[in-house]
Amino acid sequence: MTKRNEAKYKIDRRMGQNIWGRPKSPVNRREYGPGQHGQRRKGKLSDFGVQLRAKQKLKGYYGNISERQFHGVYVEASRMKGDTGENLIGLLERRLDAVVYRAKFAATIFAARQFINHGHIKVNGRKVDIASYQLRVGDLVEVKDASKQLACVLAAAQLPERDVPDYIEIDHNKMTAKYARIPGLGDVPFPVQMEPHLIVEFYSR
Repeated sequence: MTKRNEAKYKIDRRMGQNIWGRPKSPVNRREYGPGQHGQRRKGKLSDFGVQLRAKQKLKGYYGNISERQFHGVYVEASRMKGDTGENLIGLLERRLDAVVYRAKFAATIFAARQFINHGHIKVNGRKVDIASYQLRVGDLVEVKDASKQLACVLAAAQLPERDVPDYIEIDHNKMTAKYARIPGLGDVPFPVQMEPHLIVEFYSR
């Protein structure tokens, strides 16, 4: 299990963007970085800095996964046919925690990971407690019967700030989500612009 090493809103402030689109993000009020030097004038980033920032933003968005795990996803994406950046997004969106978050079974990607780790999710009728589990097209994700009335699940389903994307077929009455297809970059409802091509450049140095 990947350990979250910092508060999620610190990631927002370090990036200077509300990367999850949450209404309570401090970036909505303070657009400068955290810490006593956060309000200092920022210098222009080098090409390396721009690429690193793109990588940190995407890593942070998917629950601040570890560098080792993220690099492993990149390596797998680079071995696949087609555009590596598009493949990278497709692989990240196949993660079980990403789909639980997209389906609005959990309020945040971090909550989705915890929800899975605690055994509340089944895939094709079998319990799966690994957040990085890679789904296949046609897989059915569902909340366990005993967990369907949990307050956190009911509250997440009512969140107004995001919709379920069309590559996930959702039934909120049954608390099921079918993974219909692997999305491209343009299909994923990122609240901010993600730049996977810069991440490809970063790892290709």
